[in-house]
Parts: sequence; structure tokens; C-alpha cells
Amino acid sequence: MTQHRAVPVFTRTLLASSLFLAFVPAWSQDTPSDPAPAVTAPAAAPAQSDKDGGMSSVVVLGSRSTARTALDSAAPVGLIGAKDMAMAGPVELGKLLQTLDPSFNFSTTFISDGTDIIRPATLRSLGPDQLLVLVNGKRRHQQALVNVQQTIGRGSAGTDINAIPMSAIQRIEVLRDGAAAQYGSDAIAGVINIVLKNQTNETQLSGTVGGTTEGGGELRQGSVNKGWTIGDGGYINLTAEARYRGETNRAGEDSLRVTPPRVTQRIGDSLAKDQYFWWNSAIPVSSEGEVYVFGGVSHRTGDSAGFFRSAGDGRNVPAVYPNGFLPNIRTTVKDASLAVGYRRDLANDWKVDFSVNHGRSELDFHEKNTINVSYWYEPKPGDGIYAESPLEADTGKLKFKQTTFNADLRGPLDIAGNKVNFATGFEWRRDGYAIDAGDPVSYQYGRTNNPAVVITDQTGGAAASGTQGFPGYTPATAVDDARHNIALYADVEHNITPQLLIGAAARWEKYSDFGSTTTGKLSMRYDPSRQVGFRGTVSTGFRAPSVQQKFYSSVSTNLNAAGVLTETLTAREGSAVTKAFGIPNLKQETSKNASVGVVLRPASNFSLTADLWRIDIDNRIVFSSNIAPESGACATAAACPIKAILDPLKVGQAQFFTNAIDTQTKGLDIVAEHTTRWPGNTLVLSGQLDFNRTTVSGRHSDSPVLTGAQLFDDSQVTLIERGQPRQHHVLAADYTHGQWNGNVRANYYGAVQGQGFTAPFVQTWDAKWIVDATARYNFTKSTSITVGSNNIFNTFPTKWDPVKAAPFPQLGFTYCWETCPFGINGRSWYARVDVAL
Repeated sequence: MTQHRAVPVFTRTLLASSLFLAFVPAWSQDTPSDPAPAVTAPAAAPAQSDKDGGMSSVVVLGSRSTARTALDSAAPVGLIGAKDMAMAGPVELGKLLQTLDPSFNFSTTFISDGTDIIRPATLRSLGPDQLLVLVNGKRRHQQALVNVQQTIGRGSAGTDINAIPMSAIQRIEVLRDGAAAQYGSDAIAGVINIVLKNQTNETQLSGTVGGTTEGGGELRQGSVNKGWTIGDGGYINLTAEARYRGETNRAGEDSLRVTPPRVTQRIGDSLAKDQYFWWNSAIPVSSEGEVYVFGGVSHRTGDSAGFFRSAGDGRNVPAVYPNGFLPNIRTTVKDASLAVGYRRDLANDWKVDFSVNHGRSELDFHEKNTINVSYWYEPKPGDGIYAESPLEADTGKLKFKQTTFNADLRGPLDIAGNKVNFATGFEWRRDGYAIDAGDPVSYQYGRTNNPAVVITDQTGGAAASGTQGFPGYTPATAVDDARHNIALYADVEHNITPQLLIGAAARWEKYSDFGSTTTGKLSMRYDPSRQVGFRGTVSTGFRAPSVQQKFYSSVSTNLNAAGVLTETLTAREGSAVTKAFGIPNLKQETSKNASVGVVLRPASNFSLTADLWRIDIDNRIVFSSNIAPESGACATAAACPIKAILDPLKVGQAQFFTNAIDTQTKGLDIVAEHTTRWPGNTLVLSGQLDFNRTTVSGRHSDSPVLTGAQLFDDSQVTLIERGQPRQHHVLAADYTHGQWNGNVRANYYGAVQGQGFTAPFVQTWDAKWIVDATARYNFTKSTSITVGSNNIFNTFPTKWDPVKAAPFPQLGFTYCWETCPFGINGRSWYARVDVAL
């Protein structure tokens, strides 16, 4: 049956791609030759003037010399402009990027603690922490949350992409190339540069309402953006935005834990309330220099759920919850950043830039609709039990902060009569990480937290400690530590001939906690004619272990291999657990990256690019599998070494960060766009095809107790290799007629797989097409109304296999879980009004 479904999907993909590529050149022979607006194919956008006055196809990412168009770059750079964002449906930046750029993935998560509110953002199917995000060309700080659940990006702490409001963004540049030698650690997969608005001539107001046709997901969003001119060429631009997203629940009936069957789980988007305030400014201080200040604050709250505790479960107290209960996890995400810098022009076209950039991320956990079973059943002095427990508690905070100082110098050098563009700079960065413990009731075993006290639950077993759903961080897991690093870089570019550009970059970095590393990059661009161009890069890269990975530890409740809720210890580097298992301290990942591509412009209104690429990563930092004690009888401790380590700690299973695998990722990106114009009408056809494949090329272990296959088992290999779509294509048509503008976009998400909860059975969620449609009417140049629908055909992921995936379908899990590329909400709708004053 699975094979029968896969053949039509593959056929439809090839058919759609072939028809598109065959159709476009035919139009180019008899259509006007003037360039047209970039609408749906960011990477292949011809030049046009945006409303803000900037050239939408000019990019600065990927090169430190003169800005050039995306089609003229030495590495593939995608560009998303203001109109791209306006004609796409999502109001969250992560979902918008996924809709418009097929190399970007923003997996939907649920029942995943903090990952429900800060979802993982990835590029080219690598990890969230292998993607570097810049704002106005400056490094953006990472998130405080570590993804410790069975989701995409497990074990990583990437960038909270949704902490940036779309209403503050002028354009987005996506460099699909390894760039550690240019921009530093984390740029193994590529770089995203978010350029903030700097307009000063109007007040932009926007309001959106929406929802889903299957119920829930109510959307209310409003924003205002205002700019003012300061002095001669200066500006200040302010943005305020607020958004409400209602929860969705696509859970089925629970036929195992309750009688009669009913819905017991919340499976879908969490309720979220978001507020933002951002600014971007530049103040001239002389005819040659200016001070710039930009940044923003955001405050977001989430309301999600854990696993249902049935009435007879040992983690329930029937006197309080006679029908069982669903723990409620409340999260608050606070994010702030501030960059202050000075840049000026020097003699002979040289430029200098000094900046200090500080950012911080904080995630607060609060548990409601919960109970501490050990508090309730704790023996009371004299006789009986206390029969008391708080039903909510603060469960702790995660904090990350980063301060970066940069000094950059660039300009032309005259070497033997040849002009060489040269750039060099220095960077100092400090990363800090802290965990605050929760309220005592959130983690204690009884009021004295004394394991020698015997406390039994309603089943006669040992009573669980801490609050149910999300146990609090303990004083033992609390931490406040930091590290710093320095870096020096040099970057050169030179046109050997007008047709041949070569570039080279080198970067040296030294970290306070594990030493130094050097990376390099070579790039080339050759244009034998205006119609044909060739480009390629080779580079080495690295990613230092993040402070989150070095210092994070926790105790959480997860499902073990038998599907039983079990206390899981996440042990930090250098802890008693990692030492007992012989796990060494983390070291940096190293990578090799290569790409080669062709750029075709057979006509001024048609372009086609194709880029082959490959990334090899050694010593990749991952989250280990859940290490559980051996089952069955153990004659001696030597016969059950894992049990001998974990039992004295009273831990059901353990996990930790380790350099356990090597991976190879390779792919092909094809981007094409054709524009035709006739009086009063414009039609833009575009296609972006992304093919990629990640394989785990090696599993290794330095532990004398654990093999590589135990340290990183098959279910984790499947998540790395098949958790993200190996194919993601975007086909679109954008049509403008007078005051009307219509857009139809189809996203093809390839099949994904997971076995984290069903091993050894591998669950496949088949490939799907998701079609969106948008229509906009411009009453005037400053007032418009937009209506649209995402997923207009109400497409859902494949359902769980009712037999092989048991017991999850019987518990109410209907669709995907550990990997959900496009979510499970079904069809949504929205209406938006935009006004410029």
C-alpha cells in the first residue's frame, strides 16, 4: 500500500517540474524584455525598486565587497522582498520563510514542552544551531531553550526566529552556502540576514484576522510601523506588533485510558500571545560618519499540554482528579537585543565599522493543572498522610545572553596595478547561560526531599517526585556560567578579468574553554557571457559546542522504549553520570562544504539557476539516545553496567550531549522565474526545487560502556536522516491586473519518517502538496485589503498506522508527531487590511 501511494506523488512532482521548466522558455521568446518585479522566486529575482526605495535584488550577504544582485553572486543567495511577504499567508516569520524558501524548514511541534512555543528553524536539513542568523548584518543571539524532546533539532539551541516581527522587516537574504570562514561558528548550513525597515515617509498600519476551518486557531494580529527623518540622511523607524493565535486540537478519542472513549490530549498548536517593539535608526554625526542603533524586545506567552495522566495512573491522585488530568504547561518567552555602532567613510573608498551587540533570551516555565504525588501521599508525623499538594508551580527559568564586539575595515588595495577588494576585522564575544531552579514543590520528593522516606502512590509503587507534566529544575541542575572567544578574519575578492571573479576568506577563532580553530573558503564566479554564468565554492567550517549544550541539565518525564512515562536525567558535560559512562567533554564540529552552480539568463525576463552542494560534518554534536538500564535479571553489576550506573542515582534513563556521529548532506537547488508583461498586466511564474539527502556516515563512542549504536540508536539516525523532507518544492504564479493582485503557491513536502516512539517500526508520513491562494485589491496606493487561504484543499499528514504504531493511535494521536513539516491544522483563512498614512 505504501509503495502504491508513493508512485503517484513522485510522478506528480516530476510532471509539475517538467511542465514548469518546459513552459517558461516558450514564453520568453515572444514576451516583452523589460525586467519585472520579484514576487515569488527570491533567489532569481530581477532588479526592481521596492516601496522602501531599495533595490530588491541587491544583496550584501556572502561578500564583504561591493553589493551585487542575487544572480551575480558567487554563492546561491535567496532574496525575500516586501511584496513576497505581503502576498504570503503566514504571520509568523518561521512559517513565512518555510513557505517561500524550500531550503528552510520550520517543523511543527506539540507536546514538546518549551519547543511548542520556540519551534526549530533549520536550513538545508541540518540542525537549528548550524544556521547563523544576522540582523542588519550583525550576529543574532541564540535562544535559551534546548530542544530535549523527540523533535527536529533534538539536542540543539538555535535562533528563536519568531522573536522578530514581520512588520519590522524590509527584506530577508538567505545564503545557502557554508560561511564559517566569513561569519564565524554556526554558519555551517548557511546564513540568514534580516534587514530591518528604514522608511521615513509614511505610517504603515496593518490588521489581520483569521482561523481554521477545522476549528480553533483563531488569529488576530495588528501592527504599526512609523519612520522619521533625522538630520541629513538619518532616520529612526519604530515598529509595534501584537498577535493572538488560538490553540488547535486535532486529537482523536482515547480508547485505552478512559471509558467511554473521549479526547484526553491536546495535539496541535499551542495558544500563543505575542507582543513586539522594534527600532532601527541611524544618526549622522558628520558628513562621513553615522551612529546606528537597532534592536527590539518581544514578550510571548504559550499555553500547551503534556501527557494525560489517567485516573488509575500512579502519577494521579483520584481524590483531586477523579477522571485523570492533563498537565498544563505555561511558558513565557522574553527576548531583547540592542546593537550600537559607528561607521564612517575613510579616504580612498575605505570604510570602518565598530559595533557592540547585546542580546538575551529567557524562557520561564509555569505548570498548572498538576500535582506533586509525593507531597500528597507523604506520611504525616503521627498517622496518615498529608493529603495536600499545590496544583500549580513555577518550574524554573532558562537564560541565555550574548555580547559581541566587532571592528571591521574594508576597502580596495592596489596590488601591482590591480584592484583587490580587502576586508579584515576582529570580534570578541561572550556567551552566558543560566538555569534557575523552580519552586521546591516542582521538583521535591516529599517535603523534605529525602529519598530514604518511603512514599507510595495509589498503586503501591514509589511516588513520583515533582510536578506532573514538567518537573521543575532543581538546585542541582541550576547553573550560571559563561565563556568567551576572540576571532580575526581576512577576506579578499578580485576580478582577474571582467568575466572571472575569485575570492578567499580565512578566519581564526580561539575559545576560552576548548582552544582555537582556523577555517577557510575559496569562491569563484565566471561569466563567459551575460546569458551564462558559473559559480562555485569550497570551504571548511566548524561549530563550537554552545554554552547551552555544555551547561544544560534537567530531570524530565519522557516515554521509554516500552511506552511508559519515565524520569529521564539530562546530564551535563563533566557530571558524575557522564564521567561514569566515560563520555568526554564536548569538542567542536568540523565541516567541509562544496558547491557548484550555473546561472542562465536566456532573456531579460527569464532566469534559471542550478546549484549542486555537499556538506560533510565530523564529530557532530547530538543528543544521545535515552540510555536505559538493561532489562531482566542481573547476576552481577558487570553483567548490567548501565543499570549499575543509573540505579544508585534513582534515574529511569539518562541522556547527554556528545560528539557521536559524522554526517554527509548533499543536494540540488533549482530556481527559475519568468515574467511577462502586457498593458496593465503582469504575470510571474516561478519554481524553486530543493532536493537533499542526509546520511549518518559514522557512529562512534569513546565510552567503555556504550557502543556507538547504543549512544545514538536507529531511531535517532532516522530522525537525522528522514525527519526533514528530502524534497521541498515551491511552484507559484503571481498575476497583477490593474488594482488586483492574485497569487497561487504550491509547496511540495517530501515524505518524512520517524521511529522515536514506535521502534523498531518506522512510521512514514507520505509526501503532500499544500496549495495556498491570496487575492489583494488596492483601493489606492496606500490602502489595500487582502484575503487568502493556506492549504485550500484541507490536506493533512498521513495517519498513524493503527496496528504497527500502537498504542499511539489508540491514545488519540491521529497524524504526525516527532516530525511534522506542514503541521496538522488543515485549511486556514485570513483577511488583512493595510493602510499607509
